[in-house]
Amino acid sequence: MAATEKQLYNGGATGRLYTDRRDFYMSPQMTKELWSAVTPYTTIVSNKRLDGGLKDPMFKGFEHRSKWPEQYFQTSSVVTIAADNAPGTIAVKAGSIVGLEGAGGNYAYNSWVPLELEVWDSTLTTRRGVLLVTAVTGSGSSANLSVKNAGSSSITTAANDYLFVVGNAQGEGTDSPEPWADDLGIFWNQTQIFKTPIQVTGTIYHAALRGYSNELARLRMEKNKEHKIQKEKAFLYGTSPIGIGQSGDTFMDGKLTDANGNVVRTTYGIISALMDYGTTSGADQNKFTIAEATYNYSNLVDDMEKVFYYEPEAGYKYALCGPGAMSYWSKMDGTNFFAGKSNWLVNVSEEKRDGLGFNFKYLETPHGVLKLVKAPVMKNPSPYNKFMVVISDENLSYKQYRPMKFQANIKTDNAFDGIKDQYMSDEGVALGLLESHKLFQIT
Repeated sequence: MAATEKQLYNGGATGRLYTDRRDFYMSPQMTKELWSAVTPYTTIVSNKRLDGGLKDPMFKGFEHRSKWPEQYFQTSSVVTIAADNAPGTIAVKAGSIVGLEGAGGNYAYNSWVPLELEVWDSTLTTRRGVLLVTAVTGSGSSANLSVKNAGSSSITTAANDYLFVVGNAQGEGTDSPEPWADDLGIFWNQTQIFKTPIQVTGTIYHAALRGYSNELARLRMEKNKEHKIQKEKAFLYGTSPIGIGQSGDTFMDGKLTDANGNVVRTTYGIISALMDYGTTSGADQNKFTIAEATYNYSNLVDDMEKVFYYEPEAGYKYALCGPGAMSYWSKMDGTNFFAGKSNWLVNVSEEKRDGLGFNFKYLETPHGVLKLVKAPVMKNPSPYNKFMVVISDENLSYKQYRPMKFQANIKTDNAFDGIKDQYMSDEGVALGLLESHKLFQIT
């Protein structure tokens, strides 16, 4: 009778050899994880500006917006001023005074004598001439300027003409002119208490397991990542009932409580702040909408002019992108509709590795360079999949009232048969000069 040798395969998925004796695990103590580093924004913020030592979970900061970069008036009526030192009176349009306000709304009218004003039409295409201010009368946010024509041609103004300050021209032998001064602004936010618990029974703690030999150690790693990703989302999307110090905000503790009346403080995230307080026009515009089907090179160049209106100290700006936004920029190259009519092009580089541990691409534009970083927390089904937030490092800082720490074995009462740990931190972000940060939404 022929011998029947024993084989590894027994014809099915049954039998002791298959169900108990064979070891199918190539590395029984190793497990592949779907997610790795997913918190680039928190990483960027904490490495750029780590400001600890807060004396209170609510904090304020000073900010200053210089008046001198843009100083101008607008006219409210038609006036003709003859040439060659001829006098006249210009009525300033109410609410049109920019860069010449004194502290507390004091317009310091006497300091406007003797400003030199260049006159342009409302479309900024026609230059009309130059005037010298000799006296000021009026009150509130408007005034009448007594002027003299500094040119050899007459000047006829129209409503909404611009009067740009180009300097001040002092008379020979005169005293020093009247001064004016502004004041500092205030911004604020608060830190937020984050707690992420871990708990196992004593039985599973001592069990010998495959995949991860120590289930508590595995859960500690997993909850560490959960704690960090919840901070990432709060620093991006969180809101606070105290606002950030903009018009109408009130710095007041205790505005939010839990079901038991305990005070809850939440930090205001940068995307929420831009959505709630951002502007959609002007030189300081910080909210932009991109219509994917029609957006072109000309639109991008105009938008990037505003993004880099304030030059970054680092020479580039970080742009945190949802995967949809990263895909949009990655599809654009010099052969597509982003090819300009000149030698200026918009280029998207190959993917590189940042020193902080995440991947990025450079988006090079005529006005500056964006360092595009993909933010996994913004991926679908997140509504922010096609958002991009451009951050200004100089005006963003990471605040720790109590830094993140691991609290081990915090539940011991009544001989508890198990282990409960916790990650805990009390942290937030400070958002200064909001106009220096930008938010894009691709639709």
